[in-house]
Amino acid sequence: MKYCYECGTLLKLRELDDEGLIPYCKSCEQYRFPIFSTAVSMIVENPTKDKILLIQQYGTGNNVLVAGYVNKGESAENAVIREVKEETGLTVQSMQFNRSEYFPKTNTLLLNFGCVVDNESLEGLNEKEVDKAQWFSYDEAAENIMPNSLAKRFLMNWLKNTF
Repeated sequence: MKYCYECGTLLKLRELDDEGLIPYCKSCEQYRFPIFSTAVSMIVENPTKDKILLIQQYGTGNNVLVAGYVNKGESAENAVIREVKEETGLTVQSMQFNRSEYFPKTNTLLLNFGCVVDNESLEGLNEKEVDKAQWFSYDEAAENIMPNSLAKRFLMNWLKNTF
């Protein structure tokens, strides 16, 4: 961040107690800590934990994980439950944190979770948000997820730590 998000003044690095050098706005007389969006992505498993749901969105044809932004005032865990329900119609039964990674393209911190849903039915799929959804075995999911993507890195980490 180069400019103050309140007034637009060029920020200068200034020492802040035990925090080190922090961007400071001379005009507002305030330190400006980084601002970024927060999102969740989910490795959605069926109830028997032998399949993973991958989706396609926005006409790309790429298989990715279910994901969405965390709303103001919402916990990451509640966002997982809400996003899975909104996009797939499925109900999360349990979840476990996998890992996080910053995605510079959208200035977003993504928090990835593995979650188990109540059934495999795709009848509740939100066709406004999801073009296609399909269940894959673990091996098939690893082969069919978008190559060189954050989704693939999350999935491969999950699979490495699950088995």
